Amino acid sequence: MNKTLIATIIIILVTIVGIYQLSNPKKEILRISTTTSLEDTGLLEELEAKFEKKYPNIDVQIVSGGTGIAIERGKKGDADLIIVHDKKREEEFINENYGMKRYPFAYNYFYIVGPKNDPAKINETKTAQEAFQKILTEAGKNSKIKFVSRGDNSGTHTREIKIWNKTGIDYNKIKESPWYIETGSGMADTLRVADEKQAYTITDSGTYLAYKNQLNLTVYISNDSDLLNVYSAIPINPEKIKGTNYDAAMKFINFLLSKEGQKIIREYGKEKYGRPLFTPLS
Repeated sequence: MNKTLIATIIIILVTIVGIYQLSNPKKEILRISTTTSLEDTGLLEELEAKFEKKYPNIDVQIVSGGTGIAIERGKKGDADLIIVHDKKREEEFINENYGMKRYPFAYNYFYIVGPKNDPAKINETKTAQEAFQKILTEAGKNSKIKFVSRGDNSGTHTREIKIWNKTGIDYNKIKESPWYIETGSGMADTLRVADEKQAYTITDSGTYLAYKNQLNLTVYISNDSDLLNVYSAIPINPEKIKGTNYDAAMKFINFLLSKEGQKIIREYGKEKYGRPLFTPLS
């Protein structure tokens, strides 16, 4: 093979590679750290698909865990955007300059659920605090009464602790009780354990409705002010955490708050579960 032919082949190969790279530019990555409830319900997966269709040059990579885990990932620089549901810790995150701003975009409610035979008789109560007080009182009399907690420093776990503390009993004493069980896991797994143990638990309504047909648990308390559950997106501060993809994070947030994003949230779950799992805030 002569030198001219070899040179021609090299030029052709280089041209082909160049054309491929121009038509298939390297995607930028958007790392989102979020709660298990948004992941378990499937809402975030649908939002991700629609967002990537709108921005084909952005590859969204989602990791889920409790709010505490999501926040720690943000602090370590393992995320460009966190989506969580614990206002107090969100504000602390921002005050420490890790996050730029809270962007609330949707809400639902926590539910207090339990076995259909309701051994603690919480169906006689009207508020979350009253229900927890009833469980606390009756558990000392009836060994069949159990409460299953996520115990994972998630937004749901934090809300649970807040309600227990409203009963006037130190939560640290409650968690040492024989009737109190911690899973250290996400919401879907915790619901399964509560179902197996025929125990009470607190859950976000979205995850409960998504798994309702697989469970033998009844909703007893909902719509109480102590159970309001707001989801917020927070972009990581690029000045605090170097290398953060702030631009892509803001694109995703703007998509969440757009008419298209809010419509997806408003309608998600209607067809499959008979009702939406979340309510848009914008």
